[in-house]
This record gives sequence, C-alpha cells and structure tokens, in this order.
Amino acid sequence: MKLNQHFLAHDVAGQTVIVPTAGAEFHGLIQGNKTLSAIAECLKNDVTEDEIVDTLCTRFDGDREDIAADVHEAIVRLRKIGAIDE
Repeated sequence: MKLNQHFLAHDVAGQTVIVPTAGAEFHGLIQGNKTLSAIAECLKNDVTEDEIVDTLCTRFDGDREDIAADVHEAIVRLRKIGAIDE
C-alpha cells in the first residue's frame, strides 16, 4: 500500500497535515502528530502495515502492540477517505 497520488502530506508547525488535491473525492484535512508523520513518510513507498509498525518501533519508545494499534487506526482512517492505494 502507499499514499494515493491525490493526497499530499505536509509538516506544519510540528503537526502533519494530509491534504487532498483536486483529483481526490475527499474534501477536507487530516491532522496528526509525529506518529502520523512517520506513517505518511512510510507511505511514500509501497509498504505493508507490518513494515510501518517495524519502522515506528525503531523510531519511538513504546509497546509494539500499542504502536501497531495506532498504525492500524491511522491506516483505517486513511483508507476510509481513499488516501491509500492497495
């Protein structure tokens, strides 16, 4: 999976904002913290959910289960708005 070409991730004042371009059906913004920023960075390339979890586990201190749950929740939200290509 990777970030759909009709969505762009930007870091603004320490927060990540994912915005749709004109070609997206979704109209709005997704805001997030450093976790979403790391996920968006991973989604620049074709990656699996487990690979994203692995990457975040190396970057952040925390329980793998908690990180995996956060990644899954973010992926579900991004899928709902069409921001992820499978």
